[in-house]
Amino acid sequence: MRTMPRKVSDIMTTSPRSLPLEATLYEAAQVMRDSGIGDVLVTFAGRLCGLVTDRDIVVRGVAESRDPALTPLSDVCTADLITVRADEDALAAAQLMGRQAIRRLPVVDDERRPIGIVSIGDLAMVDEGLDRNTLSDISKAPPSL
Repeated sequence: MRTMPRKVSDIMTTSPRSLPLEATLYEAAQVMRDSGIGDVLVTFAGRLCGLVTDRDIVVRGVAESRDPALTPLSDVCTADLITVRADEDALAAAQLMGRQAIRRLPVVDDERRPIGIVSIGDLAMVDEGLDRNTLSDISKAPPSL
């Protein structure tokens, strides 16, 4: 029997990719392509201030006829983020994602600098106490516009 990870730090992806607020959609798309990921954390002065996904680039950028080489991340990123700390309970973080129907949960330090991210895939590490409907609920949630 596997034991449940106790802390967010046990399940999070470390060293998340980030770009400054003034970086462009083009730069974010290149980072996503080169890293094989679908999201980039957005920072201002090294502190988390948003998140941009591949879907954001398409729906809020390209579909709105914005020039990816000129449009800053500040124009399309989601700024209203729920975050957790690395020392918080992993099961509680997973349940939070389920309640809020969010697919990604940035992990920050005391000064709000990004140190990790928890995604749906990372939740597979949380065995004990996680209602399997939680993952289904997150997946079925409508995407943000």
